[in-house]
Amino acid sequence: MSPFQRISSFLRTPFASSGRKRIEAFVDKEKPQPLLRCFSYEEIAKATNSFHPEYLVAIGGYSEVYRGDLDDGNTIAVKRLAKDNSDQNKEKEFLMELGIIGHVNHPNTASLVGCCVENGLYLIFNFYPNGTLASALHGKVGPSLEWPVRYKIALGIARGLHYLHKCCKHRIIHRDIKASNVLLAPDYEPQISDFGLAKWLPSKWTHHAYFMHGIVDEKTDVFAFGILLLEIITGRKPVDSSQQNILLWAKPLMESGNVEELADPSLERKYDVNQMDRLILTASYCVRQSSIWRPSMAEVLQLLMYGEDSEAAENWRLPKMRAEEMDDTCLLFGYELPSDIVFEDIL
Repeated sequence: MSPFQRISSFLRTPFASSGRKRIEAFVDKEKPQPLLRCFSYEEIAKATNSFHPEYLVAIGGYSEVYRGDLDDGNTIAVKRLAKDNSDQNKEKEFLMELGIIGHVNHPNTASLVGCCVENGLYLIFNFYPNGTLASALHGKVGPSLEWPVRYKIALGIARGLHYLHKCCKHRIIHRDIKASNVLLAPDYEPQISDFGLAKWLPSKWTHHAYFMHGIVDEKTDVFAFGILLLEIITGRKPVDSSQQNILLWAKPLMESGNVEELADPSLERKYDVNQMDRLILTASYCVRQSSIWRPSMAEVLQLLMYGEDSEAAENWRLPKMRAEEMDDTCLLFGYELPSDIVFEDIL
């Protein structure tokens, strides 16, 4: 099968057999997708100076991302399979990303500009000079993110996830939400990226399918979002240099209400107290071990905007857990994961 045929097959949704009328009904409810541009290899090679190392901006598990400067003055990001990659599963992930991201269209998801199928497989995105949320939070270059920007980023990621779970043409679970997979636009509007592990979801699960086959639902993304909120609040990495994980460190502080100790010291206590409380409350709900006790992303948005006054806060409030239950709640990174967490690396 040619690269073009492989890409064409992944650009078709898994629900294409459901009938033309059903697909057209979905399309009518969502604004049209922007047309994708088919780049020539000559164009992207020229833009990246033949993929010169100086243009390399990121290296992932199976791909490399290069900055590219087009003749029209626009700057792009070119993502390609790593040259030494021979894993067919990684190629499948690469193609899956193309198939899924080609169907999403939201201010808080990365925009696919086009692709190239000559001399390999390449995805072309808009380039964001602000880099990723991981570099903004943990990088040694540049000033620390101020609180209004952090709150804006948290809301934007939540809106993007809510769109993927409930509002896009076909429901999607990302399965790899982490700071390095969130791009920051020039105005620091967050863009969820890297859909290589994403999965299509049917309109609804049956209880039999969920419990008998161990299907992972969107609550996996909710847990990862809770970890991401803790990063935004504390400025800590998911696992620090001493191998201490953020969840085990933060939970006693969240339970005791010790906000000053929890907040990133680089903020110098310059944060909106109500917004901080809302983010902490939301994170505490999202990281519950049992997925059935985590809120949906629609409810997460309520919590982020209205906190304890929201209907979601009342609905998801739990009685104080027994000590032995608490011991099982935060086992992460080297310990037992919540049963629905399947991503391998949240760093």
